[in-house]
Amino acid sequence: MDILRLATAGSVDDGKSTLIGRLLYDSKSIFEDQLEAVERTSTQRGDDYTDLALLTDGLRAEREQGITIDVAYRYFSTPRRKFIIADTPGHIQYTRNMVTGASTADLAIILVDARKGLLEQSRRHATIVSLLRVPHVVLAINKMDLVDWSQDVFEEISGAFVDFAAKLDFTDVTTIPLSALKGDNVVERSTNMDWYGGTSLLHHLENVYIASDRNLVDARFPVQYVIRPQNGRGDYRGLAGQVAGGVMRPGDDVIVLPSGLPSRIKAIDTAEGEIPEAYPPMSVTVRLEDEVDVSRGDMIARPNNQPDSTQDIDAMICWMDTSALTVGGKYAIKHTTRTARALVKDIKYELDINTLHRTQSPSALGLNAIGRIVLRTTQPLLVDPYRRNRQTGSFILIDEATNRTVGAGFITEN
Repeated sequence: MDILRLATAGSVDDGKSTLIGRLLYDSKSIFEDQLEAVERTSTQRGDDYTDLALLTDGLRAEREQGITIDVAYRYFSTPRRKFIIADTPGHIQYTRNMVTGASTADLAIILVDARKGLLEQSRRHATIVSLLRVPHVVLAINKMDLVDWSQDVFEEISGAFVDFAAKLDFTDVTTIPLSALKGDNVVERSTNMDWYGGTSLLHHLENVYIASDRNLVDARFPVQYVIRPQNGRGDYRGLAGQVAGGVMRPGDDVIVLPSGLPSRIKAIDTAEGEIPEAYPPMSVTVRLEDEVDVSRGDMIARPNNQPDSTQDIDAMICWMDTSALTVGGKYAIKHTTRTARALVKDIKYELDINTLHRTQSPSALGLNAIGRIVLRTTQPLLVDPYRRNRQTGSFILIDEATNRTVGAGFITEN
């Protein structure tokens, strides 16, 4: 059974947490004691209904203020598929949290309040989802019960989003009218919107095709750990890691980077034993036929299909720290399993993700800013453009003094 990772995005009070709570409730994926706790809290707050948003808003501050602050992950499954949901904040000051939640998503649900239409934050989150190259997007027009299930309202908002999305890089957009509070079109088809001919949200999530989203062409295997014989017993030597791209099989000719030493795959192991092939995002142990020197941070690729080896990184960055990014700043950079140091050589522009306007050569990038920068690293990194491979095309920057993650980067095509 495959796993669909999805993230919610949208403006404040659009109903993201309520929608996830409704998905969990209607798909019978919550325990009785969880429901009782939510009902009790709803009563204490004076609500005349069960606030399903409380199923995801786990922090006390979130419950007290009725907002989402941190990314909350929830898990549920149906007979067709397993799901990992990232409930991300809508507030502008938590943009970095939203980037974190959506960075690994296969699908993003962008929620819009039917009464308000597309807001600045809706456009902002749509731009971030596009920047993160989330393959599938659902525009969920929520609170349709508050506009009398109006087809005209639905079509107006849908049309406005399509016009805005034309400036972005979406490949698959599905629009669904729903009411998270009432449950219409969330798990079951709504009887209040006869004019809508599509499926419910859960049906779409169960059936969206994600197998072709991974890069199965470019073989990429960053080595996480070298497994050596323990206490001198046995001669097992394997290279453990997660496949970041391509399909790998025993007998394949490979090359170890950055050394450039050639070899051939002898076997691929998992906890259950040997397997005939490995592909993203499987975690496996690869054994090579030759005794080549391999260590953490190296990468296995094909001789005629290798990533770029470069010390000059051109990338989009989402800045996540209160201390601004400036030219000359020095940070640790973590890319796949390799860590190096990096110097900020240039800030090309800052992107206004509401208007898509570019401010050329800003003096700095502040908290939650997104811009394009150039880095120089102390050692070559083995990279692909983020557009081609989300694993080998992304990195994080770390403040070495505090060990905080201060930036998330997406490598552009040179």
